[in-house]
Amino acid sequence: MQTASKKVVNGWAMYDWANSVYNLVITTTFFPAYYAAITGLGNFPNGITFLGRTYVNTELKDYVLAIGFLIIAVISPILSSIADYKGNKKNFMRFFCYLGAISCSLMFFFDKEHVTLGLMCFMFAGIGFYGSQVFYNSYLPEIASDEDMDRISAKGYTMGYIGSVIMQMIGFGLVIFMPKFIKDLDPKLPLELTFLLVGIWWVAFAQITFRALPMSTKSERQSRTNVLSNGFVELKKVWAQVKQMPILKRYLTAFFFYSMGVQTVMLVAIDFGIKELKLPDDKLIITAVLIQLVAIAGAVIMSKLSAKYGNLRVLIFTVLLWIAVCITGYFITTELHFYILASLVGLVMGGIQSLSRSTYSKMMPETKDTASFFSFYDVTEKLAIVIGLFTFGFIEGISSIRESILSLVAFFVLGFIFLVLASVKNQRSLQKII
Repeated sequence: MQTASKKVVNGWAMYDWANSVYNLVITTTFFPAYYAAITGLGNFPNGITFLGRTYVNTELKDYVLAIGFLIIAVISPILSSIADYKGNKKNFMRFFCYLGAISCSLMFFFDKEHVTLGLMCFMFAGIGFYGSQVFYNSYLPEIASDEDMDRISAKGYTMGYIGSVIMQMIGFGLVIFMPKFIKDLDPKLPLELTFLLVGIWWVAFAQITFRALPMSTKSERQSRTNVLSNGFVELKKVWAQVKQMPILKRYLTAFFFYSMGVQTVMLVAIDFGIKELKLPDDKLIITAVLIQLVAIAGAVIMSKLSAKYGNLRVLIFTVLLWIAVCITGYFITTELHFYILASLVGLVMGGIQSLSRSTYSKMMPETKDTASFFSFYDVTEKLAIVIGLFTFGFIEGISSIRESILSLVAFFVLGFIFLVLASVKNQRSLQKII
């Protein structure tokens, strides 16, 4: 197939610009800092009591977010089936976009008297973000030819990093300058306004995507098929095909394991800076911006390297870097060490996300049912995140956040092993896939 028009490609990539503000502002900087301040020992000296049990504040946050991911893993096959059957996956993408954006904006009302509200908004914002990603990702093989997939996938992530940094700087400006111009300002207000603006940003820029993307054609389905259960039937069919494709099977196994580590590190990195290194909010924000800027370069560099050396080889190298990140993270004790490590996280974060998505797109068999294949991909990733977050939270609850970071090495090692197996199988195949 030919790559779609520039308008469609740019419109598709613009959704990364729109929704990536959630990933940076909500999951990695402002919300973790705000949550730590609201739920810290000053307000909750004995921990947070929730459903009859007392939790470490960040442990509880990890569990709540993991539950959100589990919900997405369960419902995304149903939703992608309905969307594919009716040919309206753009409408479902729009629904989850609005769910996530409204949840972000409602965090404006989160304070120490409404911790449950804050956590529920945090969870539903995640459901909105990742729910829309199922449909967003499934457009990639429809708008990009094989030779352009790496470039266009990287373009999306790059747009996302740029947009999120701009929104980050707006929030940073509110935090720094509002107290200078408004006397007796509630110190929480700049952060609360940032949550509100994230929701507005997400909805506003997503309209560009919704206008540019075409409505999908209906897949050929028998009318008697129950679309509520058909998503799981389709996942079973996808798995049956994957089992007949040994390279793809090994790659997805590797992806499952290393995603446990990658996504968990991305979601808890700032918590580590807050709890272990006691970094103030302004330095955490600067660190997050640094990560995003380096991630832009990482996505572009990995795309170029994959064109020269092949996707699997570059992914193997990237996973080795992630192992180094986790081991180093266990030992760091200074602010400078944290900045250096954050730069490395940014470099490998952008590269591995973009390259993982485009590698899967290349390995997929030719099919019009892209929503089901990307539903399988997303369910794999979400289940990996659930395991990663629960493991991280559990180990922190019984030990410390440093031991939790170190435990992620096991996931990366397993991912590395299966990537090597996939690469060996790929080299031995008569027609190399990637």
